[in-house]
Amino acid sequence: MDSVTYSHSRSITCEQFIDVLNRSTLGKRRPVANRERIASMLEHSNLLCTAWSGDVLVGVARSVTDFSYCCYMSDLAVDAAYQRKGVGVRLIRATQERLDPQCMIVLLAAPQAEGYYPKIGMTQHRSAWILPAAPYLRRDPGHALGPAASAGLSASGRVTDLD
Repeated sequence: MDSVTYSHSRSITCEQFIDVLNRSTLGKRRPVANRERIASMLEHSNLLCTAWSGDVLVGVARSVTDFSYCCYMSDLAVDAAYQRKGVGVRLIRATQERLDPQCMIVLLAAPQAEGYYPKIGMTQHRSAWILPAAPYLRRDPGHALGPAASAGLSASGRVTDLD
């Protein structure tokens, strides 16, 4: 197995990203069949750290961050053949190196990786919440928002009134 090199400045293609997601098993929980959505995920990330064996992408840490307070690591994918070799830890460290020392990293663990994060020093947060793509967020406990008009959105999708 070749040595692994790390980068925060090397861009990746949709195909490379999809390939490493599938080789890491994370592809089961990502929209790998929707190339347009994958392209959008890459385009709107603002911190991407990668691991390479020669010209083959073997790991990626994809994040959205303000670089100062919080960094949401939306993907930590390591090719199964490179797991348990420190690649994931090195990708997290590479991400940390790009952030303010006081910036925290937040992530949602894949079910198969839940036991990994405590072993590397991360702590579990018991009050994290997820809002799925649908249904829409409720205004208050008794009043559910619906699509567009009832959500205070105009036909163009702009917020008109949420109070």
